[in-house]
Amino acid sequence: MILPLSIHAMGTRFEFVLSGATEPSLRAVGEAALEEVQRLHAALSVFQPESMLSFINRTACDRAVRLDEDMWNLMNLCDRVHRDSEGAFDPTVGVVMRRLGLHPGDGEDGPIGWADLVELDERERTIRLTHRGVRIDLGAIAKGFALDCSAGVLREHGVEAALLHGGTSSVIAIGAPPDREGWTVSIHSAGEAIEVDLADRALGVSAPRGRIVACEGGSVSHVIDPRSEHSAEQVDTAAVVGSSAGVADAWATALVVLGGRPASMCDELESMIHGQDGWVCSQRTCPQEVS
Repeated sequence: MILPLSIHAMGTRFEFVLSGATEPSLRAVGEAALEEVQRLHAALSVFQPESMLSFINRTACDRAVRLDEDMWNLMNLCDRVHRDSEGAFDPTVGVVMRRLGLHPGDGEDGPIGWADLVELDERERTIRLTHRGVRIDLGAIAKGFALDCSAGVLREHGVEAALLHGGTSSVIAIGAPPDREGWTVSIHSAGEAIEVDLADRALGVSAPRGRIVACEGGSVSHVIDPRSEHSAEQVDTAAVVGSSAGVADAWATALVVLGGRPASMCDELESMIHGQDGWVCSQRTCPQEVS
């Protein structure tokens, strides 16, 4: 049987489609996976003052904050992608997002630059912010990380086929539907679409047009280039396929900023970038274009 489940969290809609034999047990496992999304929403939301992320932003400039396993793993993921993308992915752009009106609040302004502002102590599993006013904003990587954790719950309980997405831009596939080699996902950009078949793989998609707000002198998109502090608009869409939704989401954001695939991006990750020349794909065979 096919069981659909959904929940609203992290400012978007998460939808799970599970494939299995019996409805009661499948629903119980699916609801447990949705609870992971709720739990991580409560921990990672930059808009909720009681969240762990907000606590870090308020407190870690005064003293190191000890992290639980999930938060430690996520901060390390941010650190790794920031380094490998040469700074194109930078969760400290939250300050700029607020300054440009993309996020609410009139809090203290601060600097950006993950490498100089965030210190992770592996032995103590702590995080410290080196300057007051730093605002870490996890954005799409939080959705991807939540999907990774939810997929872990499903696998742990024996679910062999499922498709999970958060806001359609973060996707993770477990196995494949009956009689299929994978879950087919379409990616649309500027009137052109491609299809990707996912089986035990994840997809992250980023596009500067996702959210745009008016400001003095024009408008800004929600994808900010941390190096210039301006909107990243070199490409229409960037998509990344890999084993982790969190990694795919972080790299999709980085590719929009960079406007292309850097040599430092590992071969395990497939990329698809849509710009003036249409879709440019790397690594394995380019997904089929949809007319």
